[in-house]
Amino acid sequence: MIKKIMIVDDEPDVLISLKAVLEQKNYEVIVVDNGIECIEKIENGFKGVVLMDLMMPEFDGWDTICEIVNKGLTKNIIINIITGKGTKDYQKLGSLGSYIYDYLSKPIDIEQLVKTVEKSYKLKPLKKRPNT
Repeated sequence: MIKKIMIVDDEPDVLISLKAVLEQKNYEVIVVDNGIECIEKIENGFKGVVLMDLMMPEFDGWDTICEIVNKGLTKNIIINIITGKGTKDYQKLGSLGSYIYDYLSKPIDIEQLVKTVEKSYKLKPLKKRPNT
């Protein structure tokens, strides 16, 4: 089974560096720089782990996750948040919390990222985050 990861981030260096790290771990990595393209990829059959940046222009990570949920596209994906915000935004997390497995702060600890992705692949989609 090919393990796929989609990285959704508007920062080119993040896309390039995370893609390089994860490809070295034998993951097939797709990179997109906005939420709209992420949704299109999922609608076109992407199955796997999504690493979602929250702070993107126009259609941010929260908007993207809401749209994924509203369109019923959660069946074959596991969403992990990657953000420069530093702390969890519990107010926005609210009802979306059950769709998010983990929340990683930038700068990304590569070891923690790899562990999170590996754990994500051992889950069935839509498991709740740890400690919820």
